Amino acid sequence: MWDFLGRTALVVGQDALDRLRGARVALLGLGGVGGAAAEALCRLGVGRLLLVDHDVVEESNLNRQILATREVLGQSKTQAARRRLASISPGLVIETAETFYLPEESDFLYDWRPDLVLDATDTVSAKLHLARECEARGIPLISAMGTGNRLDPSRLRLGDVWETAGNGCPLARIMRRELRRRGVEHLLTVYSQEPPLRGLCAGEANGRHSPGSTALVPPAAGYLMAYGAFRVLTGDTGGLLPGRD
Repeated sequence: MWDFLGRTALVVGQDALDRLRGARVALLGLGGVGGAAAEALCRLGVGRLLLVDHDVVEESNLNRQILATREVLGQSKTQAARRRLASISPGLVIETAETFYLPEESDFLYDWRPDLVLDATDTVSAKLHLARECEARGIPLISAMGTGNRLDPSRLRLGDVWETAGNGCPLARIMRRELRRRGVEHLLTVYSQEPPLRGLCAGEANGRHSPGSTALVPPAAGYLMAYGAFRVLTGDTGGLLPGRD
C-alpha cells in the first residue's frame, strides 16, 4: 500500500516516512495553492488528511488548480480531491468538511486534533483566527500569503510573516498589522518577494475583478507549503522561525 514511496525513502529516509505516515494534517482551502499542497502531501506519504473547502470546481479554475480537470467541473473540491488522492495513495485516510472556516464554527478543526494546519484560505478573518487559535493551542500552522498577480515562482519564500514587509502584498500587510494587535509573535508563511503585477483586465480601476493568476505561482506556493509541512512533521524546524529550533 505504501510501496510507491521507495524512491522518496532514498531522499528522506525511513524514519521521516514513518513520521509522515503517522501525521494528521488539516488543509484549509483547495484552490491553486491548497490543491497542490494536498497532492504533494499525498505523494509524500502523509497518513491522514482533513480537507476543508466549500467551493465547487469551475472552468475558471482550470488555468492553475491541479485538482481541476474538465471531468470534475461542478463537483465539490473536497470530493474531487478525495477521489484523486485516493487513486494515488490508497493507504491515505481522507476526511472532508464542505464548509467555510469561521471563528464561530471552528470547533470541528480542533476536535480533529491536527498535528499541523495548512492555511490556504483567502479570508483575513479566518487567517487571523487560525493564527491566534493555533498559537494558543500549540498547533503548528503554515499560512499562505497572496499569490495572485504574480508571475515568477522563483521569488517565493518560506519564512516568518514579519519577513514579508516591503513585498507589496496587501494581504501580508494586513496580517502583520492585525497579528501585532493580537500579540501573535510569529507565523510561518509562504510568501512572494515579487511585487504584484498591475492587472491588464478591464475594470481594474474599481477593484471589483478577481486577481490575475497563472499556472506558475500558486502551485509552486503549494509545493513550498508542503515542504514546510515536511520540515515541521519530521522535526526539522531549525531556521524556519526566529528563535525556534
